[in-house]
Amino acid sequence: MTDQQPLNADEVLDVVDEHDQVVGQAPRGEAYARRLRTRCAFVLARDAEDRIFVHRRTPQKLVFPSHYDMFVGGVVGAGETYDQAALREAEEELGVRGLAQPRPLFSFLYETPEHTWWSAVYEVRCTTPVDPQASEIDWHAFLPEEELVRRLDEWPWTPDGLAAYRRLTALRQSGDL
Repeated sequence: MTDQQPLNADEVLDVVDEHDQVVGQAPRGEAYARRLRTRCAFVLARDAEDRIFVHRRTPQKLVFPSHYDMFVGGVVGAGETYDQAALREAEEELGVRGLAQPRPLFSFLYETPEHTWWSAVYEVRCTTPVDPQASEIDWHAFLPEEELVRRLDEWPWTPDGLAAYRRLTALRQSGDL
């Protein structure tokens, strides 16, 4: 256990309604504490061999600390677009520069009794060596998708990332992506 404070609690976010229209702004910590609906970008990063970047979040993360995730990404800042957030977050978390603009795939509303956010899901190819942000990620690897699937029932995954991955898988299997 660490004495560090959770990351980014004061970052200002847009608050949105059920139609993803901005209705106000609030600091991230307040938005989460009051269950205000915000925006997130999820980016599935694949390497040159088509493996998926998988990581474990640090214990200091404000939401889902120490959970595994198959997406990089994060909250969309106040006044920022999903596309801007997807590229910024992917480059920050992977520790790379000059990444191609992630390709948008779909969006959905993630809602639980604790959290609610509009989620835009992207995909990007990362062929350069990664140097993940140590403050965000404490373990990482590029895994073949078959191994990722095997790990779904073994590791504690971020619930929103798992929901996004299951939607992505279903859309691909149905031929809608």
